[in-house]
Amino acid sequence: MAKGLMDFAAEARAKVEEISTEEVELIVGGPALFLDVREPGEVREGHLPNAVNVPRGLLEAKADLNFPHREEKLEDRDQAVIVYCASGVRSLLAAATMQEMGFTNVKSMAGGFVAWKAEGREIAGESW
Repeated sequence: MAKGLMDFAAEARAKVEEISTEEVELIVGGPALFLDVREPGEVREGHLPNAVNVPRGLLEAKADLNFPHREEKLEDRDQAVIVYCASGVRSLLAAATMQEMGFTNVKSMAGGFVAWKAEGREIAGESW
């Protein structure tokens, strides 16, 4: 039987640690890298303070140490990385991919930006 999105998400959830929006809020501004994997149109709603945007579709290239146009902030494989998207599914997939690429301390924010915004947490509005 063919797999669907939620099958892939379940597989990722089995190997990726999810972190709540409450836990994320406690470390915003700290040493972790906040990685927003939403598309540019979604980011117009705002984003977490100090986040870096790398759309999910570009992640493998932007995190590849051998890719000439990589994202420099993704070079340290041992840094703490909190990945988020709109609802928490793409971030699970992205975090699982990052683990396969050698990232040792990557987590996914459960509920994504939708939950973050609904809970009235701080939103940065500048665009990238």
